[in-house]
Amino acid sequence: METLLAMAPPAGGGGSSNLISTVVMFGAIFLIFYFMIIRPQQKRAKEREKLLSNIQKGDKVITSGGLHGTVVFIDEKTVLIQVTETVKLKYERSAIATVVTAKEGS
Repeated sequence: METLLAMAPPAGGGGSSNLISTVVMFGAIFLIFYFMIIRPQQKRAKEREKLLSNIQKGDKVITSGGLHGTVVFIDEKTVLIQVTETVKLKYERSAIATVVTAKEGS
C-alpha cells in the first residue's frame, strides 16, 4: 500500500497552472505559424492577384511552362500570347508566372 501512495500525484491545485501554461504554449505556437507561414502566403497571393489583374495588351510575359511571348489579346479568364509573327497561343491567366518589364530585358 505504501508504494501506491508514493506514486500517486500530489494533492492540491497544481492542475490549473499546467492548464494555463499549455494554453499559453498553444497560443505562442499559433502566433508563430501565423507570422511565419499564413501571413506571408496571403501577401504573396495578393501580389499575384494584382499581377494577373494588371496584365495589359503588349506586355511581355513568361508562362509557368517557360514560354516567352507578348500579350496580344486579353479576355476575362484567358490571354492570347504571340510567340512569333505567325504563332499565337491561348493561355489561362493563371498560367502567367511573370510579367517582364523593360528594365528586366526582353
